[in-house]
Amino acid sequence: MIPEGSWLVILFVLLALAVAAVIFWIGRQAEMRRAESVRGGAEAEAERVRQAARAEAENALKSALLAGKEEVLRLKEEWERELAGRRAEIERIERRLDERESLLDRKLNALETKREQLERRDAEVERRDREARELAARCEGLLEAERTRLETIAGMSAQEAKRELMRLLEEQARAEAAQRVREVKEEAQRSAEREAKNIIALAIQRIAADYTVETTVSVVPLPNDEMKGRIIGREGRNIRAFENLTGVDVIVDDTPEAVILSAFDPVRREVARAAMEKLVADGRIHPGRIEELVEKSRQEVEESMRQAAEEVCFDVGIRDLPPEIMQTLGRMRYRTSYGQNQLQHAREVALLAGNMATELGLDAQLAKRMGLLHDIGKGLTHEHEGSHVELGYELCKRCGEPDPVLNAIRAHHGEEPPRYPETFIVTAADAISGARPGARRESFEAYVKRLERLEEIASSFKGVEKVFAIQAGREIRVMVKAEEVSDEEMARISEEVARRIEKELQYPGQIKVVVVRETRAVDYAR
Repeated sequence: MIPEGSWLVILFVLLALAVAAVIFWIGRQAEMRRAESVRGGAEAEAERVRQAARAEAENALKSALLAGKEEVLRLKEEWERELAGRRAEIERIERRLDERESLLDRKLNALETKREQLERRDAEVERRDREARELAARCEGLLEAERTRLETIAGMSAQEAKRELMRLLEEQARAEAAQRVREVKEEAQRSAEREAKNIIALAIQRIAADYTVETTVSVVPLPNDEMKGRIIGREGRNIRAFENLTGVDVIVDDTPEAVILSAFDPVRREVARAAMEKLVADGRIHPGRIEELVEKSRQEVEESMRQAAEEVCFDVGIRDLPPEIMQTLGRMRYRTSYGQNQLQHAREVALLAGNMATELGLDAQLAKRMGLLHDIGKGLTHEHEGSHVELGYELCKRCGEPDPVLNAIRAHHGEEPPRYPETFIVTAADAISGARPGARRESFEAYVKRLERLEEIASSFKGVEKVFAIQAGREIRVMVKAEEVSDEEMARISEEVARRIEKELQYPGQIKVVVVRETRAVDYAR
């Protein structure tokens, strides 16, 4: 049996459940109504969106259709314009073709007319050609008959007459040519000699100088003959040390109170001479002292060469020479050619060239530079192989000297043609400096041999009677036979003799060739 209080609890629970069920049902109904309301709103919104989209699609379709129609119209207008242009171009081309066709028709007509004219002209030319051949045949017959008659009258054939005529014409032409050559040469000499003599004489007067001829030996005086033994030393050690250090030969002979130093290199000989004088003055002669004084003398000689080069450059007014060229120029103080000092020769040529360039209105400074360096290679010939021309050319080219200087170096010995007016002046100045009396010397044997060779060359020509070499070989007189050599042939003989001398002989300066032809008529009055 359930207690009374429990029934109340159960009743209360049941009542609470019933209330909860009613509340749940009410809430469920409210939720359903709310969901129905939301679904209805959504469907309305969806319908609205569908309507808006449908309206927008219809508007877009209308716009696209409108734009398409406009594009079609635009393309149609462009096509019509392009078609109209093409039609106009076609019409223009058709008109041009019509014009060309009419022009071609006119040209064809003109060509046809010309062809007919040419055919008529060819026929006329052929007719005239036949007439000309017939006329030529008749003329040939007449000429042959006349030639036969002339040969009969003259007593010689046509070929013989032709040869005789050619011979006469050739002799006449040769005589006239020789006469003309002589007249031209005489006129050129008359017009050029006066001015050239004035210029050369003026240049020579300005730089007149005397030279002392140098040799290949140096003589060192001794205070007494006892010094020779000290120079030789014990078992010859002193003289051997001296020769090894200086590169010269020491000749101790019977010459009283003197020793001779011999060497082909003048710089070494000068060093040895200075060292020997110092040893003799000092009196202490032994290998160590010899080495010390030889080195000191070598430095003094190098310093003297440098000072000599600077003095020459100062004299001629050139102060921008490279150090290597200055050193080589200084070595030319002890170089000689036919006994002529080459440094003074270079100075003389520079001054001569500068003076002549000034008189002729040329570049005097450039001429001096070319004259000073024209023989620069002679300062290298003792240490290097090759001619002084090539050695000097390579040195100046390496040091950046201008092209006129290089041309003067090679042209003054004929190894390339002169390309500048100053080059001719330098060549002339070189000849003047070397050819003036007393400037150079040569051995008696070589001198006699050169004179004999000069006379032999001139005597080898046909018609030469006598030959005389005069003025120390600087002029040669050629006496020709008057009956064998004409006045016109004299010019040819003098030129050929000069060319053979240039080709076969070596000589300083220049040689004048004079050909003399003399005719004498002798009779007696009785």
